[in-house]
Amino acid sequence: MGTLRIDHAVVSGTFSLDGETHDVDNNVWVLGDDDECLVIDAPHDVDAILDVVAGRQVKAIVLTHAHDDHSRVAPALRERVTAPILLHPDDKPVWELTHPDYLWDVDLSDEQSLKIAGASVKVLHTPGHAPGAVCLYVHDLGAVFTGDTLFQGGPGATGRSFSDRPTIEASIRAKLFALPDETVVHTGHGDDTTIGAERTALDG
Repeated sequence: MGTLRIDHAVVSGTFSLDGETHDVDNNVWVLGDDDECLVIDAPHDVDAILDVVAGRQVKAIVLTHAHDDHSRVAPALRERVTAPILLHPDDKPVWELTHPDYLWDVDLSDEQSLKIAGASVKVLHTPGHAPGAVCLYVHDLGAVFTGDTLFQGGPGATGRSFSDRPTIEASIRAKLFALPDETVVHTGHGDDTTIGAERTALDG
């Protein structure tokens, strides 16, 4: 058992919803030690994700939500690493837009605890950007993976199907702003931030 760490890469591809397609860069986050890991989101490119995994045993593929730029290669990655896909069931209608012929393997639930490399990863259900959006809080690292719920500069987008601005703001205030200000926020796109910085930005 090695030291718990976060490995990261940026991969490029497209995001499609509501009849529009945009080019987008996604963060790939891999949480674990030298032996085992969790893959957080599965955007664009299986081989790029496997480069970050670097031969470790993948215990699970955890999706922060089911938009295609976060879930598109999850089934292909599942085949390569033989690990279950975890998704909150409220995102089923979003998942089915991209994967009408497959299901994920395990339902995520609010306050659930996932284990990796001797550490606990707390699942926080944060609907708004998508109905089944979750954030993943790692107390031991003082970090939270927010997917597209919270970015540097504020909440994720809510202008498309299955999203709602008051819901995402309520989720952020209830679940994310309950975390310590110094908590590092690892986002689905773009740069890191902190809970304290975003609390000031939203409630300023």
